[in-house]
Amino acid sequence: MFGVSTFCLHHEPLAGALHQLSKITRYVEIMDDGLHFLEDATPLASFSLHYTLHAPVRGVNIASLLEPIRRASVEVTGQCFEVAADVGASVIIHPGYFAWEEDRPRAELQLKRSIHDMTHMAEDLGVNYFIENMGNWNYFFLKCPDEMDLLGGVGFALDVGHAHLNHCLPAFLEYPIKHIHIHDNDGKEDTHMPVGTGTIDFTPVMKAVEREKIIPVIEVDTLEGVVESIRVLEKISRG
Repeated sequence: MFGVSTFCLHHEPLAGALHQLSKITRYVEIMDDGLHFLEDATPLASFSLHYTLHAPVRGVNIASLLEPIRRASVEVTGQCFEVAADVGASVIIHPGYFAWEEDRPRAELQLKRSIHDMTHMAEDLGVNYFIENMGNWNYFFLKCPDEMDLLGGVGFALDVGHAHLNHCLPAFLEYPIKHIHIHDNDGKEDTHMPVGTGTIDFTPVMKAVEREKIIPVIEVDTLEGVVESIRVLEKISRG
């Protein structure tokens, strides 16, 4: 079984995207941003699907040195947790970023503060959440495995494409993985290409999926690419 992110249909209203995805999977990850931003769980009730939610990332920074922005980012993420609790979903979040290299130590403290706050919210709501590794963008946290201690006990969501951009996918695959995003690229740009069209070796990725007994979420940029990615990954899984 493979999950599919609504990212491939982010330009369409959520109801239409879910209708199309429900024809190819029973597990959908909502990209809780843009046209797919969720005020509440109502849009999800019309479909008999299993969900995870990718918390909003545009305008959100849980590591911000500006305390009002950090608090607001935690609040926005907490609202995502509330929707997730209504549909029995887990939540994936980004770890935030800092504006200047000199700001990193203070931003790290802010990130830890936010993780503490969010963990309490998640526990109160009975929601699991996982933190995702980032691509090769300056000043983002959790780009490489030597930053894994930043998770503070929160589960790890491996983004395969992001790890490939930072040339550390094999090392990340050695860690316990609670959630996984699948997409391909050429090792230079975060293009979210279909599996098999970039330079990632997905054989060890699928071995890690089997080891961790998790359902991979396809996060490519087109619906046609999703279908092709599932075909390629099924072939790899069959050996």
